[in-house]
Amino acid sequence: MTSIKHRSPDPGHPAAPKPATARLPDFCNLGIMLRLLVIVNLLCIAAAVVRADVRDLWQQFLYISAVAQPAIIFSLLVMCACRRPLAKLAYWQGITSLALLEAIIGFLFWWWLHTITPFAEPVSLWQYGFFVAFATGFALFYFDLRSRALSPALTEARLQALQARIRPHFLFNSINAVLSLIRSEPKRAERMLEDMSELFRVLMADNRKLTPLADEITLCKRYLEIEEIRLGERLLVDWKIAGMPADALVPPLILQPLVENAVYHGIEPLHLPGTLIIEVLPRGKQFSIRLTNPFHADSTHVSGNRMAIANIKERLQLHFDAEASLNAEVKGESYVVTITLPVRTQDL
Repeated sequence: MTSIKHRSPDPGHPAAPKPATARLPDFCNLGIMLRLLVIVNLLCIAAAVVRADVRDLWQQFLYISAVAQPAIIFSLLVMCACRRPLAKLAYWQGITSLALLEAIIGFLFWWWLHTITPFAEPVSLWQYGFFVAFATGFALFYFDLRSRALSPALTEARLQALQARIRPHFLFNSINAVLSLIRSEPKRAERMLEDMSELFRVLMADNRKLTPLADEITLCKRYLEIEEIRLGERLLVDWKIAGMPADALVPPLILQPLVENAVYHGIEPLHLPGTLIIEVLPRGKQFSIRLTNPFHADSTHVSGNRMAIANIKERLQLHFDAEASLNAEVKGESYVVTITLPVRTQDL
């Protein structure tokens, strides 16, 4: 097998993960853009209801939208262009910068549209200013609340993966495999211990930040090297990762728990050799990771698999919103999990 450089675990006890810090949303994310447009349109409807009775509701909505819609679209373009400078600021500095940016854009669009458009009943500056301030504050509050609601998935992922790693059967069998190799193949036994050490190092680390796909693939290879020693010829692994975007960022521990579940649910129950297929499929600005393993309809170990998939879906939603997805399905005698992700090479 290809040699992988070993990284020693940090000395001492692993530090407890720091609380997640608030951060601005990724305004280039299509899901974020869609949510902002929906929020603004709902607020436009609410403002129209306040300003008019039922008969004039549609007309008032058009008046307000004529000012609000161009402003929000232009704002999204500007915020997307400025996302990297904004991401370098402290959260409160980013909020302040966004508020000033929205105030300037709002005033310019209000002045421009009132100059060229003959409104029968124009929206006053103070009303529009209040609307811009309220919409900006409400949108930022919504995204902060949503981020806090999804953040526990990161801690849960670490705990679930750690619990999976310390399954008695995994540790017992792995240690026995090491003992059986110490005299006959000491180098291989040493390598297996290094792989186990690397697994625990990653699991004990802070896993809130995105990591390169190549690192996640390396971690899976380390895990499978241990399982190949344990299961012998019963485990066959088919890697189809040529041309993968190695530097594309993914949530850490997004693939390894699925690989472990594939071995535990699909390979271990077999008496004959079983094949685990791991594919990375580039698709322009997106790529897919597909895992295929044998499926057993009578398997009793399904709850852990469902838990891992549910957690990964939450983390994908937190990091990539609508731009990422996960699909798990049974195809004949195979269980297939497909993760689709955008190609992002810089964590903001």
